[in-house]
Amino acid sequence: MGDQNITARIGKPLVLNCKGAPKKPPQQLEWKLNTGRTEAWKVLSPQGDPWDSVARVLPNGSLLLPAVGIQDEGTFRCRATSRSGKETKSNYRVRVYQIPGKPEIVDPASELMAGVPNKVGTCVSEGGYPAGTLNWLLDGKTLIPDGKGVSVKEETKRHPKTGLFTLHSELMVTPARGGALHPTFSCSFTPGLPRRRALHTAPIQLRVWSERRGGEGPNVDAVPLKEVQLVVEPEGGVVAPGGTVTLTCEAPAQPPPQIHWIKDGRPLPLPPGPMLLLPEVGPEDQGTYSCVATHPSHGPQESRAVSVSIIETGEEGTTAGSVEGPGLETLALTLGILGGLGTVALLIGVIVWHRRRQRKGQERKVPENQEEEEEERAELNQPEEPEAAESSTGGP
Repeated sequence: MGDQNITARIGKPLVLNCKGAPKKPPQQLEWKLNTGRTEAWKVLSPQGDPWDSVARVLPNGSLLLPAVGIQDEGTFRCRATSRSGKETKSNYRVRVYQIPGKPEIVDPASELMAGVPNKVGTCVSEGGYPAGTLNWLLDGKTLIPDGKGVSVKEETKRHPKTGLFTLHSELMVTPARGGALHPTFSCSFTPGLPRRRALHTAPIQLRVWSERRGGEGPNVDAVPLKEVQLVVEPEGGVVAPGGTVTLTCEAPAQPPPQIHWIKDGRPLPLPPGPMLLLPEVGPEDQGTYSCVATHPSHGPQESRAVSVSIIETGEEGTTAGSVEGPGLETLALTLGILGGLGTVALLIGVIVWHRRRQRKGQERKVPENQEEEEEERAELNQPEEPEAAESSTGGP
């Protein structure tokens, strides 16, 4: 009779049945073990003492391992004789396993360069038994190392005390020119024992850049990012309501950095890009803007801040505070007309004032002439009686 394969998880109890054994004592049976804990066959029986905390025979003849470990892997045999004298043998091949933690990609690349080898990252699986294997996937399909465009460097370490394994797998790829611009990579752990579920890392999506500008000309060496400049159009960031403002983040480097935008100190929820367009500017668009460039050679670098503001316009649509072109001629003509009207109004005022003074002078002279005439009339009309009286008193 062949061996029966048994798998048990490390640290869990394991019970092996002895077939054909009587359920109750007295029992005639014998267990023999050949494992990593023994140099030769270890014999256990119901009448014998238990094997420390490793194993013991139960009253029904089964063998109990309270906490199975890596050293318990091996062959277990039981031979039982029934009360009728029939002999039955049970053979087991025991293997143990431990499920590792979820694998992960450490030190992942942020972008790739076409035509040259690039390190994608290192896949790590820790705490598994047996060792198992790591596999890389591109867009959901298994990558097969060919030593040219795809190469994998693997390393397996075993813990000296627990016996558990740690796996490392470093992936190097050479993206083809004209290939996919945004490949997605992932890694999976396949257990060493069959019928165990594979474990997968979270996927990472990378950007592939061409090593040639415009597809022609000599190779372009990597250029570090030195300074980030933010250019605003129109200059000064002042625009009429409903106008358009264009912000351009200039960050010369090779490969090009990722550009993110900030307004009033807070990141804008926009996809990365070197240009920010503000069409039909309204009050909500006013504020302080800056851009942040992130380059593989060093961390993020922020530009100086620029302000975007709205200024009211006049009836003719000319922005207040700015006069140029035809607006200057209109202003000069307006000032000339206003100046002429002011002069005419001043002359009319002087004439009216002069006429009013003449009228007042004539009104004042009329009463004086009337009084003189009345006085003359009064003198002419006086009676001559006093003179007659004087002459009468002077007579005889």
